[in-house]
Amino acid sequence: MKIKYALIFIPLFIVGCEEQITVREVCDQNAKFCNDLNSDGHCNKVRSEVIVKRHLEKQNPIDENKYNLLLDFEEYSKCIYLASQIEHVKLKEKKNSRIKGYMTSLREIERLTSETKNTSHPGLLYYQWSHNNDESALNKFLSLEDSQSMKNSHMQFLLATYYIKFDLEKTVDLLYRALELNPENTLPNNEIYKTLVNIFYKQKKYKHAYIWALISKESGIENIEITPLEHMLETQGKSIDSLKSLANKTQRQVEGGTFFSPRDF
Repeated sequence: MKIKYALIFIPLFIVGCEEQITVREVCDQNAKFCNDLNSDGHCNKVRSEVIVKRHLEKQNPIDENKYNLLLDFEEYSKCIYLASQIEHVKLKEKKNSRIKGYMTSLREIERLTSETKNTSHPGLLYYQWSHNNDESALNKFLSLEDSQSMKNSHMQFLLATYYIKFDLEKTVDLLYRALELNPENTLPNNEIYKTLVNIFYKQKKYKHAYIWALISKESGIENIEITPLEHMLETQGKSIDSLKSLANKTQRQVEGGTFFSPRDF
């Protein structure tokens, strides 16, 4: 890329009650939100997300905005760290730019973590526990389990990642609930599918594992072994075609916002 702000021209917007802003406009208005990140083409998508989320958090520093920015910085940090390990014989400035972006991510993650230590936001409470081993934050997070703030796909998945250590049945219920709450025309977190496959395989519920494995593969998840499950089910006399049909129907329901847990019937 010849342009310093490699991502400025991606059509990413912040949409609020009275505001719509592009990445380019953020960089023009507040260059520091862009200058301390990498300036080449690596990690384009998440870098762009970080830029607009930094602007939004600056404009309205509520916990929800801090949480969204924190998650993006975590993703950016992992991506740019890997990119910074790539050696450039003739282009040392690229490596230096990526290192600069990585150091910025660490600094911002530390800032956001510190500023939200006494939060009541469920996502931030989970983060404080999972990243900083804050047991008090975990207790607060669990106390919100039945609250309105937890009634979305993301929070149900976070609950599932806690219960998976000791209650697989509840974990499945929470994962199904996460899929029920998946917004229409939105792809769910792929980890939900992978976790369902692993749980059902562990429980030797191979038909269920196969259905979610098919959905996982159709959703672009790699390293999903379909053939062994298929052979196992065929030896049990199961109809593979009917299971494939059910998997296609289930995936359409999830992505269309019409999925309901089969355990409810």
